[in-house]
Amino acid sequence: MPQTDTVRRTAACLAVLAALFAAWAGWNWYSAAHDGAYAYSRTRDDVLQSAEQGVQNLNTLDYRAVDAGLRSWLDSTTGDLHQQIAQGRGSFTDQVRKARTVTTARILDAAVSELDERSGKASVLVAVETTVTPPDGAPVTKQNRLEARLARSGGGWRLSDLGQAPTGTT
Repeated sequence: MPQTDTVRRTAACLAVLAALFAAWAGWNWYSAAHDGAYAYSRTRDDVLQSAEQGVQNLNTLDYRAVDAGLRSWLDSTTGDLHQQIAQGRGSFTDQVRKARTVTTARILDAAVSELDERSGKASVLVAVETTVTPPDGAPVTKQNRLEARLARSGGGWRLSDLGQAPTGTT
C-alpha cells in the first residue's frame, strides 16, 4: 500500500504542476495576443509592406502598358501625390510612349523610420534599384535611397509623398 500511496501523490503533484503550467502558458499567450506592442508591430509591418510595394510600383513602368502602370501608381498613392499623378497622366503617357522605355524596380531594403498610428502617418526609408531599358542600347541600372511618406486611407496605407532620402554628414 505505501507504494500505491506514493504513486498517487506523485501523479496528483504532476497533475497540479501540469495544470499550473497550462494556466501560465494560456495567460502568456492571451497577454501577448492582446498586447498593444503586438498591434503596433502589425501596423508597422503593414506600413513597411505598403511602402515597399508602392515604391516598387512608382518606379516601374512599361511604355507598352502605360495605362496599367499609371493605374498602379494611382492605386498606390493618396493626397497631393495622387492628384499630381492624376493631373499629369495624359502628358506623361505621351512622353513615356515616345521614349519607348521600360523601367523596372527592385526593393533592396526598407525600414520604417516614423510611425504615428493616431494621426495615420508614417515615413519609410527605402533602397531601390531601378533599371531603365531604352529601345536601343544597353539597360542602365542605378540605386537610390528614397524616403516614402505614407498616410492611412480607407484602403490601407498609401504613399503621400516620395523623394530622395536626405543624406547627412553628422
